[in-house]
Amino acid sequence: MKHYDIMFVGHMCYDEIQPFQGETRVAPGSAILCGAVVPARLGKKVAAVTLMAPQDESILEELRRVGVEVVVIPTADTSYVQVIHPSDNVDERVLVFPKNAGLFKLCDMPAITADYVHLAGISDQEFTLEFMNGLKAKGCSLSVDMQSFVRQIHPVSKEITFGDVTDKKQIVGLMSKVKLDVVEAEVLTGTSDLEKAAIMIQEWGCPEVVITRSDGVLARHAGRTYFESFTNRSVIGRTGRGDTTFAAYLSWRMDHPVSESLKFAAALVSIKMESIGPFSGTLDDVFRRMALPRPTKTGGT
Repeated sequence: MKHYDIMFVGHMCYDEIQPFQGETRVAPGSAILCGAVVPARLGKKVAAVTLMAPQDESILEELRRVGVEVVVIPTADTSYVQVIHPSDNVDERVLVFPKNAGLFKLCDMPAITADYVHLAGISDQEFTLEFMNGLKAKGCSLSVDMQSFVRQIHPVSKEITFGDVTDKKQIVGLMSKVKLDVVEAEVLTGTSDLEKAAIMIQEWGCPEVVITRSDGVLARHAGRTYFESFTNRSVIGRTGRGDTTFAAYLSWRMDHPVSESLKFAAALVSIKMESIGPFSGTLDDVFRRMALPRPTKTGGT
């Protein structure tokens, strides 16, 4: 049985990005693409398990090129996501899912193990409570992106709406780490105050919470709150911001304390946001960015 440092589980997809006053482009996307390349570029042993149509395996090229071992569970359709930016606010997005690869089943999972398993979903049509309980029963240290439940696909229009999650406390209670953005945090907790939201989520049973916002990222662990600002000079690569942030945090957190891991993640994703696609920099690039003066944080956490 093969063993990995980190295993990502989630849909691969095609992202159709429609920027505000810009040219539409279609490219491989998803949380596992933006996420898994990060630890692979940092020298970790990484696997990715995905549901997709086998005829679309060419979109896995970037993952395989950086050394990620990809396991494809075949399905009829590969997920397709339209990401529409109706204004110059990069956090204002309309998401439509005309195609979806469907739910993961425990019986389809490959016989591989990992120190950490990150559930990197892009909608509520990927992970069931039964599936997560099954992974937990195998002894996995789990983390999850709560967009996997807050993003809810309308059965007719296929447009994403953001809604509360009935099983949120049970889901969070299974996890060693939870990742959200400020919108998802507010939907689940009723507050946009990052620190208050993180404390509330911790009270549901997860010891470590990471929340991203347009200006930076917060982590809450062991009774302390940490915040690091982003230093990106542009937002051309904003898609995948949260996925990249958490992947960088999780990768560095395996060997480093919370504060250093958060600084590392903020620096790495700042580099990523300055170009389209997954993070393509080096460890030296991240260290150089970490040495830059950090902007004054605006707003409360």
